[in-house]
Amino acid sequence: MDKIEKFKNRELSWLDFNYRVLSEARDKQIPLMERLKFLSITASNLDEFFMIRVASLKDQVNAGYNKQDIAGMTPGEQITAILSVTHDFVSTQYCTYNRSFLPALKKEGLKIVTQYEKLTPEQAEYVDNYFKQEVFPVLTPMAVDSSRPFPLIRNKSLNIGALLRDKKKKDTIDFATVQVPSVLPRIVTIPSDEDNCTTIILLEQIIEKNIQNLFMNYKVLCATPFRVMRNADLTIDEDEAADLLIEIEKQLKKRQWGEAIRLEVEDTIDKRLLKILRKEMNLEEESIFRLNGPLDLTFLMKVYSMEGFNWLKEPSYIPQQPKMLDSSRGLFEQIREHDILLHHPYESFDPVVNFVRLAAKDPNVLAIKQTLYRVSSHSPIIASLAEAAENGKQVSVLVELKARFDEENNIVWARKLEKAGCHVIYGLVGLKTHSKITLVVRREEDGIRRYVHLGTGNYNDSTAKLYTDMGMFTCKRQYGEDATAVFNMLSGYSEPLAWNKLALAPLWLRDKFISLIQREKENAKRGYPARIIAKMNSLCDPGIIEALYDASSAGVKIHLIVRGICCLRAGVPGLSENIHVRSIIGTFLEHSRIFYFENNGDSEYYMGSADWMPRNLDKRVEILFPVEDEELKKEIYHILEIQLADTKKAHILMPDGSYEKVDQRGKEPLNSQMYFCEHSKN
Repeated sequence: MDKIEKFKNRELSWLDFNYRVLSEARDKQIPLMERLKFLSITASNLDEFFMIRVASLKDQVNAGYNKQDIAGMTPGEQITAILSVTHDFVSTQYCTYNRSFLPALKKEGLKIVTQYEKLTPEQAEYVDNYFKQEVFPVLTPMAVDSSRPFPLIRNKSLNIGALLRDKKKKDTIDFATVQVPSVLPRIVTIPSDEDNCTTIILLEQIIEKNIQNLFMNYKVLCATPFRVMRNADLTIDEDEAADLLIEIEKQLKKRQWGEAIRLEVEDTIDKRLLKILRKEMNLEEESIFRLNGPLDLTFLMKVYSMEGFNWLKEPSYIPQQPKMLDSSRGLFEQIREHDILLHHPYESFDPVVNFVRLAAKDPNVLAIKQTLYRVSSHSPIIASLAEAAENGKQVSVLVELKARFDEENNIVWARKLEKAGCHVIYGLVGLKTHSKITLVVRREEDGIRRYVHLGTGNYNDSTAKLYTDMGMFTCKRQYGEDATAVFNMLSGYSEPLAWNKLALAPLWLRDKFISLIQREKENAKRGYPARIIAKMNSLCDPGIIEALYDASSAGVKIHLIVRGICCLRAGVPGLSENIHVRSIIGTFLEHSRIFYFENNGDSEYYMGSADWMPRNLDKRVEILFPVEDEELKKEIYHILEIQLADTKKAHILMPDGSYEKVDQRGKEPLNSQMYFCEHSKN
């Protein structure tokens, strides 16, 4: 079969995912403020997509790289297709904002000012005073002329461009710009002209209409907001970097000034002003997005956070005490009795935080070792690790400095941990350490015992309330030995001859998955029960996909729950008729990786940190761990069953590559995420 028939392009598949998020914003069965959140998320998703994925493709085009991807598309062809789809996507975003959200919000008592001219005299006076007192002192207008070159426009910053005519030299037109200050709130509440109504205006509107005050010797001919997206993909030569931390700090500064990738302007922009911006940014017409509304819709998350509109939101969910834990008993004692499964955010992340906190204080604990990829800005885990070191324990922490967009945060934490006396590792050259593992070594009456936590998500107490993830506590000897081997490998490059339970990337995780899939294929050929259920964030590895196609052709029933990118074609006769793919988009971000293999009735369950992507299998340190306790296996199977039965939030991948919501006719309504919220309370 032709490549394009066997595989979907990764980037176009990601855009499909963002469309699914947008469909939640357009779903009128969802509370209005929750829909606002989804629209905001589509905007932030798109920003990151352009800064990293589109930027990378542009780098390839600039380097003359023309190799086709798995779907048979060159980098140039991908960029053309991406821009075409994105223009349609953005049009739908703003149609949703203007035609659906603005009228609906106004009806509920929240008015967003769209035209400055429609302010009442009292409102205009209030806004003008606000500009003079709060905004004007902060602004830095920058004119461009023969002595002042075009200023560097920071990545993602909101700016207002203007054309000026010198009152003395009426034959020349100059360009000027002013950055909308991020230190001031973008949403400004103003007096309302209606009872029981809150009225807000955006900061850039206030600046735009008062911009004449910044250029007193000029006549302002026009002024319009604009925003530029730049290449933010860091290029780090680790082999040449004497100090990785310092090298990343240098690269972070460059991120603000990378090559322009995308320019956003309001669709009313003056043609002369746009011509100047386009020339200075060196952008093609297709990379310019004329928007019918405010730039950077991520401000809607701030609207969501406004007080007084709780009836337009879902009731906030409070994570519950895990069923397998008794809060009145010691955590180490309970882990000794049996393995413990955690299901976040339905069950609280507190036991994971407490695991490190208790270890830091426990006089019997000798050592704590942990990998950190993304942590919260006020991480209690970091504080406990620092305390443990100060208490004289051996503390080894791998802080992944290359965690995208968390580099700066992780540099701060690395320095704090080093200062407290922790042994900090920055990872392996050429690899990101993405695994989620904590090892606590404790002296007990019967000798040294190792306690291990393994997870599918980051050690981040904030995102643990928003992301669905799984975790497991165990103190079984073989897991403890493997955990020790993992940290010895990360810190001293000593690779063990064999592993007991864990499978690691980039060593043999790919081979492990391929062998598990092939075993199901052989079982199907022999007429034995053969089934695979796999849940992950993304699926784009060609080797894994080919293995799944082979297994499907042999009769293996394959059910995939893939939230985001999926390059596999599902339900195609002669190729994948036994493969069914669904994507669940809901209140929480689906993030756990769970793998089930039927194995002729002796089913095996695995969880881990890796998606089925080349970067996870070949370029990252990842861990896959088996779940062997029978009670835990039953719970995991139940979780998978519920997700496969979801009729409210599931989107089904069709043979033509499109996604459709589940046809609910004759089916019991089931929102899997809400089910787990209730299930965790019982």
